[in-house]
Amino acid sequence: MSQENQERQFTLQRIYTKDLSFETPNTPEIFRQEWRPQINVNIENKVQDLGEGNIEVALTVTVTAKVGEKTAFLVEVTQAGIFLAAGIPEEEMGPLVGIYCPNVLFPYVREVVSDLVTRGSFPQFLLAPVNFEALYAQQMQQQQGSGSEH
Repeated sequence: MSQENQERQFTLQRIYTKDLSFETPNTPEIFRQEWRPQINVNIENKVQDLGEGNIEVALTVTVTAKVGEKTAFLVEVTQAGIFLAAGIPEEEMGPLVGIYCPNVLFPYVREVVSDLVTRGSFPQFLLAPVNFEALYAQQMQQQQGSGSEH
């Protein structure tokens, strides 16, 4: 049993910005309007097996700000990390890649989004903290619900 515990390893190898996009399709006209944006935030998490115990977790955040019907800005950032997962039982991998990894990546993606919005000369925008544990639990409920419909 102690040998099994020694083999368990979950470490961060690298964090990087995998993709980013920033669009301001209605500038400069949008700057003349009163800044009362409707903000929509979408978060997606993807996992890819890289082999030899390495996995890539990619957290994509898309933020759309509209003033009326016009898009002020659209930001999409994918922040990724490579993690080494060795000796981790399959049942523990879900929470690691669905909760722990996004929690590690989120501060980085938050900083990139904020920086891009500021560089676009819009008021500072900070993503609110995200409860990845609740999102993961919701995903699990949806998966179970779709498998057992009456």
